[in-house]
Amino acid sequence: MTAVFWTGLKRMPPIMTLVLIISQASGQDIPIRLTADEAVAAALSNSRSLKIAALNEQVARARCKETEAAFLPQVGISWSAMTTDNPLNAFGFRLQQKAIGQTDFDPARLNHPAATPDFMTSFDVQQPLLNMDLVYQRRSISMQTEASRLQGRRTKEEVIFSTREAYMQLQLAYQVQKVMEDALTSTLALYLYTSHRVDQGMLTRADALNTRVRVKTIESQLAEAKSQVRNASDHLGFLMGQPPGPVYATDSTPGSATDTAVENRSADPANSSLPDDRADLSALRTSIRASDLMIRSLRMSALPRLNAFGSYQFNDSRMFGFGAAGYIAGVRLSWDIFKGNSIHNRSATLALEKSRLSEQYALYKEQSEVELNAALRKRADAGFRISQQQVAVAAAAESYRILRDRYEQGLSGSTDVLLAQTQVAQQQLALARAVFDLDLTRAYIDFLTTSSEK
Repeated sequence: MTAVFWTGLKRMPPIMTLVLIISQASGQDIPIRLTADEAVAAALSNSRSLKIAALNEQVARARCKETEAAFLPQVGISWSAMTTDNPLNAFGFRLQQKAIGQTDFDPARLNHPAATPDFMTSFDVQQPLLNMDLVYQRRSISMQTEASRLQGRRTKEEVIFSTREAYMQLQLAYQVQKVMEDALTSTLALYLYTSHRVDQGMLTRADALNTRVRVKTIESQLAEAKSQVRNASDHLGFLMGQPPGPVYATDSTPGSATDTAVENRSADPANSSLPDDRADLSALRTSIRASDLMIRSLRMSALPRLNAFGSYQFNDSRMFGFGAAGYIAGVRLSWDIFKGNSIHNRSATLALEKSRLSEQYALYKEQSEVELNAALRKRADAGFRISQQQVAVAAAAESYRILRDRYEQGLSGSTDVLLAQTQVAQQQLALARAVFDLDLTRAYIDFLTTSSEK
């Protein structure tokens, strides 16, 4: 048929030849061949969603490190310069500087001291010993960090699924383009045959015009199919972090995707239940446990706190002197007996937030189960549709062949042949759509049933 088409192309009207050359020359950008694994690898390397998830995890880890102050010592150094003529403070300064003499006990000097300077350098250490509220707070924040890690893992799974879905859409776009190209080739050959028969007076001009209308219709559909290839390429490029413009080619030639899917139709994955350890579900459960620990931390803040402290000081009457040294060390037991009912109210608020998280978890899990059941049914329906469409494509092709032969023998009209040819294209597109639905549903089921141990 292709030979007949190119042989008859020389005899076509100039306007038809020009239209065909333009349609064949349009979109001649060399496509970039890309496998599904390469697309996924590029998306994982450049996805902004993954970068945001990684930053969220880093923020959670940084907040967890902030809680280390609950266990590590705190060391500080300070320098102070003071002067006073207050009798008590002036005598204290002299005493701290270890400069008290016999004359300092003169009543007149004690009651009316001159301005007395004091320069103090202090090294201070504080060591938390027992703060149960901070212990539980650290555990809660640590669980929040784990929840962020699990959510980041789920984001990675979402990126992989979205990329594979975009890749399948590009495969479908190429399949639609091939169907339209085949339909255009056969319709042009039919138009050439009809035109020759019209010139010979064996067919009417209405038959030629009817065929030409069909050619124009397919050319429009082919142009839309090529635009859809570009749209699918731009979407795939966006997921891979690439600028729009390049056209990508899939790793399978048009048509082979259908054959492969049909051959592997019985190799459906056995996953049919929702795993409890799926990353996003585990992240929600971890957040609930973190809320519970935060409630316990708040309640523990009502208990006494035990901390150690120490200070080593230098006092001198000179600005940068270190004439007198002394230390002080001890432990402090503190207990906030009453905080204006703030602990009770804050605890009630956290309990409500925990209940809200529990309800969200239950709702999200139920929605996931509904989606999984729907996907399992859709997978079975798609497999059945493929079997039916295979038979329909074969029957439509045979009907078209018979009507084409009868048309060449003058036993049927052009309208019947064009309708049969249209039916072939429609059934081929329906088969391609069924294969796409099956492949996409398989990927979605795998996405829904992915375990965190995988």
